[in-house]
Amino acid sequence: MERKEIIEVAGGDARITWFGGKRAHLVLALGHGAGGGIEARDLQAIARVLPAHGVTVALVEQPWRVAGKKVAPAPRTLDAAWRDLWPALAKKGLPVVAGGRSAGARVACRTAAELGAAGVLALSFPLHPPGRPEKSRADELLGAGVPTLVVQGGSDPFGRPGEFPDGPYELVEVAHGDHGFAVPKRAGITEDETLLTITDAVTGWTGSFRE
Repeated sequence: MERKEIIEVAGGDARITWFGGKRAHLVLALGHGAGGGIEARDLQAIARVLPAHGVTVALVEQPWRVAGKKVAPAPRTLDAAWRDLWPALAKKGLPVVAGGRSAGARVACRTAAELGAAGVLALSFPLHPPGRPEKSRADELLGAGVPTLVVQGGSDPFGRPGEFPDGPYELVEVAHGDHGFAVPKRAGITEDETLLTITDAVTGWTGSFRE
């Protein structure tokens, strides 16, 4: 089942695309990155797979993306929109895990505790700008304050798994994956295998929230 919903938030209209089935025990809300939308392969794979495991997936498009703009606004603007749409994500009365890929993961980490998120799913968390490890954003990840799963490509220029500090979160490595979880042909791993690694990790982790 797929259903779209427009929510008026700070900065314009956000759009939620719902993927769900019966007897859900959790909502997983995922935002997109600064360079793409909800068509990202990892977001779409999770939306296809998780509903069969009792998780309603909400793919969230920020107002700038809905309006067709090419450049994301400042982090505070993204956070404000996320806060405004949170009641729509929580209206089903189920626990809500906040998350997203890249910039969307940062938004989730920054707002999780204040919004009462049950957890955070950080896909391709941008630990630092490429080539600038001194510009670390680890404080955002470490400050999430809720159970957190990081799924990170082994060759992500925004932060390889080995660069992440110790902290109160789980980390799953996607072997050879870049920031979009693409894997070079020489690695001998197919896209389907890569996506299965991601969906298996998310399915197992979200299962821990079942009452």
